[in-house]
Amino acid sequence: MSTYLADVPAEVLARAAKIRLAVFDVDGTLTDGRLWYGEDGHEAKIFHVHDGLGLKLLQNNSVQVAILSARISHPVALRAEELDIAHVYQGQNDKRACLNQLIDALQLSPDQVAFVGDDLPDLPAMAISGLAVAVANAHPWVAERAHWQTRRSGGQGAAREVADLILLAQGRVAAEQERWR
Repeated sequence: MSTYLADVPAEVLARAAKIRLAVFDVDGTLTDGRLWYGEDGHEAKIFHVHDGLGLKLLQNNSVQVAILSARISHPVALRAEELDIAHVYQGQNDKRACLNQLIDALQLSPDQVAFVGDDLPDLPAMAISGLAVAVANAHPWVAERAHWQTRRSGGQGAAREVADLILLAQGRVAAEQERWR
């Protein structure tokens, strides 16, 4: 019997069971937060393959995925395209306003939304989300306002952990495990 995610509080599982949209910040959440620039000014980011599969698993299980970032980055657009993520919002300094518009467009309620972040610009979006998640390396002021904090850091499998939590809470783990036998 696996002990993975066995210690998640019942209140967090109840919140995760309602999620129909999982929204992820990028820098520090889907990446480790470091910004890489080449001599020619090109930006590079490193994404964890486990996170990518987690986002695909969510989509395959009727949980929509969105990316919401204050920065604009070509590597983010490429990664989102690779993962078939339809909802990608970059250059959004007001994440709460953007998330509210997305919630309205998808005809969801805030309790059906999870927001995963790591730093202060994420707090307004986290505050309106039914499940606010901070990654393990989140700033302490963000972590203390989250409903749950991952064990893995941003860019190191934190997004996969969130995906696994949602699938667990929605009773979809056994079907996914069977699918991969």
